[in-house]
This record gives sequence, C-alpha cells and structure tokens, in this order.
Amino acid sequence: MSNQSTPLDVRPVRAFADNYIWLIESPVAPGQVVAVDPGDAEPVISELRRSGSSLAAILLTHHHPDHIGGVEKLIQLGSKAVIDPGVAVIGPEDSRISYETRTVRGGERCELPDLGLSFDILGVPGHTLSHIAFWGHGALFCGDTLFSAGCGRMFEGTPSQMSSSLNRLRDLPPETRVFCGHEYTAANLEFALTVDPANEDALAYRDAVAAVRSTGAPSLPSSISLERRVNPFLRCDNVTVRRAAESHAARALPAESDVFGALRRWKDQFR
Repeated sequence: MSNQSTPLDVRPVRAFADNYIWLIESPVAPGQVVAVDPGDAEPVISELRRSGSSLAAILLTHHHPDHIGGVEKLIQLGSKAVIDPGVAVIGPEDSRISYETRTVRGGERCELPDLGLSFDILGVPGHTLSHIAFWGHGALFCGDTLFSAGCGRMFEGTPSQMSSSLNRLRDLPPETRVFCGHEYTAANLEFALTVDPANEDALAYRDAVAAVRSTGAPSLPSSISLERRVNPFLRCDNVTVRRAAESHAARALPAESDVFGALRRWKDQFR
C-alpha cells in the first residue's frame, strides 16, 4: 500500500451534539477544500463563507444520516460561490447513499489530482458492512470505525469483521493522524481505564483530554501510535486487556476476536 508524506491542513466543523465534519485544504489549490462526512450542510456553509473557501469534493465513509445528511443541500448549492459546480461525491458502494458521483472500495485508490490529494481506500466493515476509511498524506479519516480510545458500535458487522478492521487500522504507520467522526474521547477513556486501570499512557491522556476539552477545543486528531497504547479495542492481544475481558465475561476468550466481542458488549452496557 502506497501513501504520501505531504502533511494536510485539516480543520474541524462541529455538527449536532458531537459530530466532526473534517475540511481538508487542498495542498495545491488554495481555498479549495474537501469535506469528509458532512452530516449537516449549514455548519459547512458557514465555515466556507467565514474562511472564503470553496467546496470541491465530498468524501463519505458510510451511510448513516449524521454523516451524509448534508450532501443533498451542498449539491443543490453547487451554483453558489462557496460550492464548486458539479462537486464530486465519493463514497462506498451502498444503495443507501444517494448523490454519489463515484464509488470506491477497499484496495482502490481515490485520486483528486486537481486538488493534489490521493487516498488509499481501506475496507473496514463492522460499524456498517460497507464502511470505508480514507488514508493518505499521513492522515486517516475513519468515520465511526475507530474512535480515540474506543471504536464504533457494530450495527451490521460481526466481532470478527470489526476486529479485523481495527487491526488493519492499527497496522498503519504510527505517526498517522486519526480523524474520527465524533468527540467521544473522554467517555472512551473512562471505559479504557476500567479495563486497564494502571495504563499510564491512558491516565496521562485522560488528563490531557480534560484540559483540552475544558477550553472547548477538540481532543482530535489522535494518532495511531497513541491509540496502540491507550485503546483497548486495538489491544485485544494484550494480556491485561484479555484478562479483564475474560473476567467480565466469566469465560475463556481464546481468540482476539473473542476478546474484542466481549469488550464491545461490555462497552455497550457501560455507564
């Protein structure tokens, strides 16, 4: 799998209670941006007007309304200065997603040459069966598959599928910046420290996140390196995590996917 080293300028646009829509600045076309998972059009339009940017493309990771709900309005505004006419809409093959101009699947490459952008497409089923992630320029846009210190719920996939998807992301270069779809980090760390209460990296991260969030700033992006150390769902091969999962499940968990499944069920009920 190939990738690029050009760092991306990415800024968050908040939507709903805790969603992030990510705007990627073109490294070669100043003022041209790509929106990732625009569940709501209004905050995107407001940010485009504030910054004087123009929307050139939309990337979608999966079909849930809070990730695609703003696409129709953004397309309808294609004649306006803040939206390029004929804006490209790129996402997974899924009949539940409308307005796509191009579909992509895992193993393919998404090239946006006029914008100087190129992403490897990673198939990451689990949260939904058609979920994909975009990886390029040292950045990962992973929708609701991987969260900082956590992962998405399994609405359609199996524990084996979701575990494999997360391991695929875990194996990306450690310096990869992780742009998730939601601000769940603080709550996820509460669960992570319940599973592994002596994890010094997670304890330090909890304090850092609390300080950042107290200012109203996002806790994201994270990094693959950090997630490998603090995220229990990426550490199902870790003895401490396995033992905690087995203790909670009250049974042996021989495979990593078994550990993952037990952790996910535990997290689903965690308050």
